[in-house]
This record gives sequence, structure tokens and C-alpha cells, in this order.
Amino acid sequence: MDNYSMTGNKNFFLRNKATIVYSISLAFLLFLLKWLELRFFLFDHSFEIYIGCIAVIFTGLGIWLALKLSRREGFPKGSSGIEAKPNMETVVIVKEVYVNTNESLSGRNVDFVPNASLVSQLELSKRELEVLSLLAQGHSNQEIAEKLFVSLSTVKTHNQNLFEKLDVKRRIQAVEKAKRLNLIP
Repeated sequence: MDNYSMTGNKNFFLRNKATIVYSISLAFLLFLLKWLELRFFLFDHSFEIYIGCIAVIFTGLGIWLALKLSRREGFPKGSSGIEAKPNMETVVIVKEVYVNTNESLSGRNVDFVPNASLVSQLELSKRELEVLSLLAQGHSNQEIAEKLFVSLSTVKTHNQNLFEKLDVKRRIQAVEKAKRLNLIP
């Protein structure tokens, strides 16, 4: 029976020799074309493939690093078998805050008396002193205008007059010089 199946196979191959050779050559050509197509695909889209590989690498690195840095409950245990705790320490800073007892609830110094002779010497108006006081409290020009019920351009004019009379260029300089000259608390 073996002899018959061998001769049967031999006869089959001899009878269909051309078909088998043709089929193998077509399969080889198909493989070659697919390989060339993949190769040209890689050449045409090499930049995108390169970027994609880098993205996958950095995504994996990010996930690994996140797991490594934030080991908390629910995450894998450490090498000793104990759940890893984050290396964080709570630091409480106690700082004393001094409160001036001479100030009223409005924030103004009750005992403060401005230097009247210097006010008259600099020719500062009452409104300019009010604007200077509000500048010292940290209000913006718009907020000063709303508090004093004047326009924004009026506040800007008062600011320019104050800067000129105090011989300064900025709001902070005006406030510092006014405090030093005892014009505002």
C-alpha cells in the first residue's frame, strides 16, 4: 500500500508539475510584492512610524515612572511584602502675626496725624490725600474711582499730580515716600 501511495503521489506531481511550479512561483511573487509594499510603506511613512515608536516608549516609561513614584494602597507591594508608603512628610510652619492695636476696624491708624506743614508745602489737596491713602491700601485706579465717585480719568489725573508733587514715577514709590514723610499712615 505504501508503494502504491508513493507512486500515486509521484504520478500526481508528474501530472501536475506545471501547475505546482506555477503556483509556487505565484506564491513567491505575491510574497515578494507584499514585502516590497511593506518596504515602500516603511519608506513613505518612516517619520510617522519613528514618532509612533518614540510615543509608545515614552508612554510606557511614563506609566512605569508613575507607578514607581506613587505607590499607595492598591498598588503592588514592595520587595519586603509590605505595602509601600509614599516618602512624604508633613511640615507645619508656625509664624507669629503681629497686630497693630492702634488701628480701627477700617484699617486706618486712629492716632495718626499727617504732617500738615508738609501737606501745605507740597500743595496736596484733600482729594489727592484720599487717592494716596487708597493707593496705599492697594486699590486699582478703577476701584479708587468707584469709592470716590469720580471718573477713571480724574483718578489718573490725581495720580499724575501726586507723582509730580512727590517727585516719583510709580505708585509704590509714591506710597513709600508718603509714608516716610508721614503723609499717610
